[in-house]
Amino acid sequence: MQTSGFLVVNKTQGITSRDVVNRAMNWFPKRTRLGHGGTLDPLATGVLVLAFGQATRLLEYVQRSPKTYTTKIIFGATSDSDDADGVITPREGVSPVDESAIRTAMNGMIGDISQIPPAFSALKVEGQRAYALARKGAEVDLEPRTIRIDHIELLEYTWPTLRLKIDCGKGTYIRSIARDLGNTLGVGGYVGELLRDRIGGFALDKSVSPEATREEALRVLWPMTAPLRGLPRCNISAEEIRNIRFGRTINLKHADAEEFVVLDENGELIAIGKLTNGKFQPTKVIPSEG
Repeated sequence: MQTSGFLVVNKTQGITSRDVVNRAMNWFPKRTRLGHGGTLDPLATGVLVLAFGQATRLLEYVQRSPKTYTTKIIFGATSDSDDADGVITPREGVSPVDESAIRTAMNGMIGDISQIPPAFSALKVEGQRAYALARKGAEVDLEPRTIRIDHIELLEYTWPTLRLKIDCGKGTYIRSIARDLGNTLGVGGYVGELLRDRIGGFALDKSVSPEATREEALRVLWPMTAPLRGLPRCNISAEEIRNIRFGRTINLKHADAEEFVVLDENGELIAIGKLTNGKFQPTKVIPSEG
């Protein structure tokens, strides 16, 4: 079987990302390294990318890939976790909001914006997870971060329910978007449902259920190069591969690039590195599995 690569699991509601990894351990030989890129909350469903073998070293490329979500936001109340799993507090005296006002508020969220993560998040505050502090009733004060929202599409709106499709960058919390949208409109808001449709090139149309059999899972593996789409690349010779694995630079006739991918003649990943003035300096070398 393929010894390194990626697998997309269509995560179901009510389980953690770690639960999915634990179940996936049954699909691979013992002691296979497994990890996931881009945690999903228990309430959320959809694309969870697992890496196995040497591909675990490439999870950073998965995590920084653009993402697409479909979400249902509930207006007229707030949640201490900013989603339906938290303690819901209705807002008294609020009236339905016009769709035009929602669109105006949405447009103000496009681009590079400052966002405060939810108190119930995995970010650390003085060495402790924010959600652990929040569950104890502690005041959690998280610093705002700059995130990117590329596009928000209004799919359906019937007060108090709003359905959106959101294209965004790394580190974006959809729960914070729901909270901030509700605050801007003066009615409160939280995430009722959340589906991750895509991370980069990883999508639901080639995924498996967490309940899949080993045979079903192993039929839909993705190659090591899957999260590296879009990076410049070339195929190199066996001698050049040996030089790279001995830590040497090699000469390549390509344009300079901060990140450059080299492959063997069969298209298998050899290394990622920097290409400057025709010299390729590897920063991440994939050892031979032969």
